[in-house]
Amino acid sequence: MAQVVADRRDVDFVLHEQLNVEQLSQFERFEEFNKKTIDMVVSEARNLAIKELLPYLKEADEEGCTFDNGKVTVPKVFHRAYKLFCEGEWIAMCDDPKWGGQGMPATVALAANNFFNGANYPFMLHNILSHGAGKLVESFGTDKQKQLFLEKMYTGVWGGSMLLTEPEAGSDVGALTTKAVPNEDGTYSITGNKIFISSGENDLVENIIHPVLARIEGAPAGTAGISLFLVPKFWVHEDGSQGEFNDVICTGIEEKMGIHGSPTCSMALGGKGQCKGTLLGQANKGMRAMFVMMNEARLHVGMQGFACASASYLNALNYSRERVQGAALTAPKGSPGVPIIQHPDIRRILLTMKSNSEGMRSLLYYVGFMEDMIHISDNETDKQRYQGIIDVLIPVAKGYITDRAFEMCSWGVQVFGGYGFTKEYPQEQLLRDCKITQIYEGTNGIQAMDLLGRKLGLNKGRAFTDLLAEVQKTIDTAKEIETLTPLADMMDATVVKLMETAKAIGTVMGAKKIDAAFVQAHPFLDVTGDTLMAWMLLWRATIAAQKLVDKPKKKDISFYEGQLKSAQFFIHSVLPVARGKMEVIMAGDTAALDISEESFGSK
Repeated sequence: MAQVVADRRDVDFVLHEQLNVEQLSQFERFEEFNKKTIDMVVSEARNLAIKELLPYLKEADEEGCTFDNGKVTVPKVFHRAYKLFCEGEWIAMCDDPKWGGQGMPATVALAANNFFNGANYPFMLHNILSHGAGKLVESFGTDKQKQLFLEKMYTGVWGGSMLLTEPEAGSDVGALTTKAVPNEDGTYSITGNKIFISSGENDLVENIIHPVLARIEGAPAGTAGISLFLVPKFWVHEDGSQGEFNDVICTGIEEKMGIHGSPTCSMALGGKGQCKGTLLGQANKGMRAMFVMMNEARLHVGMQGFACASASYLNALNYSRERVQGAALTAPKGSPGVPIIQHPDIRRILLTMKSNSEGMRSLLYYVGFMEDMIHISDNETDKQRYQGIIDVLIPVAKGYITDRAFEMCSWGVQVFGGYGFTKEYPQEQLLRDCKITQIYEGTNGIQAMDLLGRKLGLNKGRAFTDLLAEVQKTIDTAKEIETLTPLADMMDATVVKLMETAKAIGTVMGAKKIDAAFVQAHPFLDVTGDTLMAWMLLWRATIAAQKLVDKPKKKDISFYEGQLKSAQFFIHSVLPVARGKMEVIMAGDTAALDISEESFGSK
């Protein structure tokens, strides 16, 4: 049977051969998750994804969501999918069983989410923010708030969202105008308008718990005066029972390019003066709290983009093996047609998609593995090192990966030719659905600014150098393998060049030429991502080379040889271009800054 959504063999390779995730079961926190259990979890996730979620992808896209007088109806098929998803306890995979979670390693949860999102990520949007909202309650809520909300959110009885963006503020969250006025009973009256709220209203759940950013009356301007509030759609009484409607109204949903199964809502709070909420965490510390949810969301967005690319690649691979068109280039005149996978340009496209898909999977799972290492470590220095590596990788995992994923989905359409442009096949939907991943949870330009402005200098630059030290370990290992030495040497040169580039752009920032530095932020994200992807592929290749020496089973030989070719292709084809981009960054051209607004074009 052809692989769909995600290549199970490759998923297993990353989990068990690259990261050796079963080693986590040696520690009390994850003692239940031995290899057998991990494989069972992944198999169950794969079965649900392929048998229940994937068949609904096209139908839900065509039906879409409907808005009628404040009510939002999601595609009918999502109700069955949601019921099965909740029954499987998939919403809170990594969380405390006390609140309805499964307590599994983040790495394993990412593997499950790889299948879920590849099968139907518009459906998954209903669940991801519910979990993120619950995580805010778990992290910052009072004991009472946890008691009232957490288990029902983690088990899917109630949903959740993130009410952050406003019409005038956009990405400039500090400019928000939503207001919170304290009441005598300790609650706050909330008034304001929010936009682009995924699943802000839907008919899947009986209540939706909204974390809302607002400014308490009299608080400082900007982000320093923002607080976080918990605002239920229906008020929740002290005994946990559901009460009256809380004046949280959906005023419309967006007509979008993609993700038609997920409603993107405009929300009005307190239009009738009857919306109230409770403070979540400390006053004026809302942005700090929200970033707990934001970083999780950004990792999930990277997974969404990658999952689209992974599915698109497997669709293209399967199609290219079946689609017969044109004789082989070297065949005599009049020869019969061959499957298009035999044509050189299709093979180039497929290897581009394969190498990127594999590198993205390893990079995302690695972030989850670092999270797991924090949980099992009892050494504070190690914990800080792992967290620093995560912090550097988040903008790459969200920004770089979704940029590349959209490109891969475009190549996936190309393999199908004219059929890829039609709705007969899923390629065009994957491309449409993937696009938003470059935009929400902070556009990729913002991710680039985060990498350059915050993460490059994090812990006085230690976090970035700690990450590159891990890259160097792989290079040193690869140099000991004769067949990989040339690739390791190219990687070595690229890492040296990346450090030079980081130092050069840091010097520009140090000279207070902020605009000149940040005009290079996105190119810097690109070259950092290219380097880290090559690292992951070289790491894979070192494992594969060693496995081939050990004379593996016949069925594994092609897989391991494929790992060597992925690394060879990416390092030979992408890294020279990346080093060229580094030269461009260091040259520091300022044309984009120097050009006048009038010179961009006539009004």
